[in-house]
Amino acid sequence: MNAVGALSLSATIPLAVKARTPAALAAEGLTKAYGPVTVLSDVTLDIRAGEVHAVIGENGAGKSTLMKLLAGYVSPTAGHLLMQGQPIVFPDAAAAEAAGVVLVHQEILLAPDLTVAENLFLGRELSRGILIDDRNMDRRTAEVLASIGAHCHPRDHVGDLPLAQRQLVQIGRALLQPRKVVIFDEPTAVLANDEVAALLEVVRGLRTQGAAVLYISHRLDEVEALADRVTVLRDGKMIGTWPAADLSQRRMAELMVGRQLDVLYPPKRPQPSGTPLLAVEQLSVDHGAVQASLAVRRGEVLGIGGMIGSGRTELFEGLMGLRPAEAARIELAGNAVEHRSVKDWRELGLVYLTEDRKGKGLLLDEPLAPNLTLQALDRIHPRLALNRDKEAAALDKAVRDYDIRARSVHLNAGQLSGGNQQKLLLAKVMMTDPCVVIIDEPTRGIDIGNKSQIYDFIDHLVRSNKACIVISSELPELVGLADRVLVMRGGRIAAELTGDQITEHNVVYAATSANAYETDLQDHITINKVGDENDKRDDAYRDH
Repeated sequence: MNAVGALSLSATIPLAVKARTPAALAAEGLTKAYGPVTVLSDVTLDIRAGEVHAVIGENGAGKSTLMKLLAGYVSPTAGHLLMQGQPIVFPDAAAAEAAGVVLVHQEILLAPDLTVAENLFLGRELSRGILIDDRNMDRRTAEVLASIGAHCHPRDHVGDLPLAQRQLVQIGRALLQPRKVVIFDEPTAVLANDEVAALLEVVRGLRTQGAAVLYISHRLDEVEALADRVTVLRDGKMIGTWPAADLSQRRMAELMVGRQLDVLYPPKRPQPSGTPLLAVEQLSVDHGAVQASLAVRRGEVLGIGGMIGSGRTELFEGLMGLRPAEAARIELAGNAVEHRSVKDWRELGLVYLTEDRKGKGLLLDEPLAPNLTLQALDRIHPRLALNRDKEAAALDKAVRDYDIRARSVHLNAGQLSGGNQQKLLLAKVMMTDPCVVIIDEPTRGIDIGNKSQIYDFIDHLVRSNKACIVISSELPELVGLADRVLVMRGGRIAAELTGDQITEHNVVYAATSANAYETDLQDHITINKVGDENDKRDDAYRDH
């Protein structure tokens, strides 16, 4: 039976049957300690057939540790597992998978030099006699990819795919064969909105066919839309389990952080005026932006919005010299500047924080200190003479200033939670004391508590007479942070929004309407003229 067929065979399990049937998988008193450090303590929960059970918590709350215990990747220090009411021990992940429990990892664990089909069937290849059945594997791979909304070919090499498509391939591998329990660890962190929508339908399909689904996400709107029950972890301890219908997104966030969240975004500042700190005229980027002009002033947060593929990231990668690009004129601090490399820009005071912190931003297998100081070697290690004391002092200061939480400063960067990796990356780019900071997707895959901290860091940055450009797919983030918003569409800047014009509806209109250029801007993008039509566009934007 192919994977697509498996997704559509079973009927929904009635609630009364769920209630009296033993849980597909249950944990009782699970505890995990590494030496003297306990990272998970006395967690008890169950996952029922035909249910989506969400687990939420801040970075470092113990969610990923719980998932690895449930899927056999690590063994508990105390506590045990039950499957269909019977005690069970998974000596390793292979044993758990053989029993029908599969974990879809947050990290990409694929072979980049192999094709998509070869990755899906790695270790379980189909054959005809002594020959590998490539044709049948390609066919089944194409079916699975179509079922989860992936836009790649079975013969594509995984290393050539964008990050989001690689994540979908990984999900496809997990769903290739029917499962009793499917555990998703932040599956949508790197996905575009249309890919997210397709994946959520896959999760609903798994529930309908009777699978038990455990779902971890920082996106509380996803949890609200999908979950039947919600378990909250905080600091490695279980706070409780509730019916999802009893929890609003705000209440979920408060349970996660252990306090009321009255204000997520810092108060807006007076609109800055005066000479732009950075001014770019008619910048064109190969396969990205077309004659884009922009300016940002001291004390200002400039937001960049638009659909996935609108050219947002490409525009600023071109500016930084990461893509071929040409500009009519670029000025930094009032001085004309020739198009430069990343290193040149950094020395001039312009830095870029990539959206791909794991692939391009940090050296995950290296300790925190060299990651922090890599772009400031001349300050920390002058004349290439290693100064470990100065490096350690810089790390201690960054840990305090950016609240980087790690059980040891000697960890590798890859051992930090996603939120703490992002704070380390922010501290890294600030080591050179820049005057303009470009941050691409500042809070992707980050919990609500760390989001609030990063927003405060951005606010402190601009109040220190610097400028910040924030590229974001999250509409509330653009509205809450930005003093002005430029909206891109088709590689061009379609609209500039200021003051009361900065609303989710107006961003959506400019991002999706072919007429949202300056000729009709005043007629359509105002706070008073956004009606039912923009409500429809808002829904379309979210669907994408």
